Amino acid sequence: MTETAERYARVAAALTDRVRQVPAEGWDNPAPCAGWVARDIIRHIVDTSAFFLGRTHAGAPAGPSVDEDPAGAWAAARDAVLAGLNDPAVAGLEYDTPMGRSTFEQTVAMFGVGDILVHTWDLARATGLDETLDPGEVHRLLTALEPMDEMMRQGDAFGPKVEVPAEADEQTRLIAFTGRTP
Repeated sequence: MTETAERYARVAAALTDRVRQVPAEGWDNPAPCAGWVARDIIRHIVDTSAFFLGRTHAGAPAGPSVDEDPAGAWAAARDAVLAGLNDPAVAGLEYDTPMGRSTFEQTVAMFGVGDILVHTWDLARATGLDETLDPGEVHRLLTALEPMDEMMRQGDAFGPKVEVPAEADEQTRLIAFTGRTP
């Protein structure tokens, strides 16, 4: 297993843990992302996984719809991404991106792991579950994003930074950096 596959598996396990704890009625709880409910967080992750996999011609993960079974849809997406990361032919497949040539593994390392990390917090916040994130991944993502502050505010990926005290821990600073209120 590569470093990227290990990182992805670790953050995916944390999300899986939260997903399993969401009560049936919790999937309709409002999420920290404007206009979303908890189910939409999983829809976004499943769609993003399908997009990444589509670059490899592997296609969308086969699984239930997020509307019918969000936990099952997430499990199918997670397993498909992990399978791609663990298959050297898929992991190393190159393609063009707006930022230059990349591989499936590089894309997951650069965007996929962080996306799941932050959305784990979103799901936990929406459903009243443990919001604690992997501190190593929090540090990695925060230090990668902070120098790109201005670029990250373009488009609609992140809202305006939320101000937090200078002594705030890294998770609080990361969540605030992404425009969420910790």
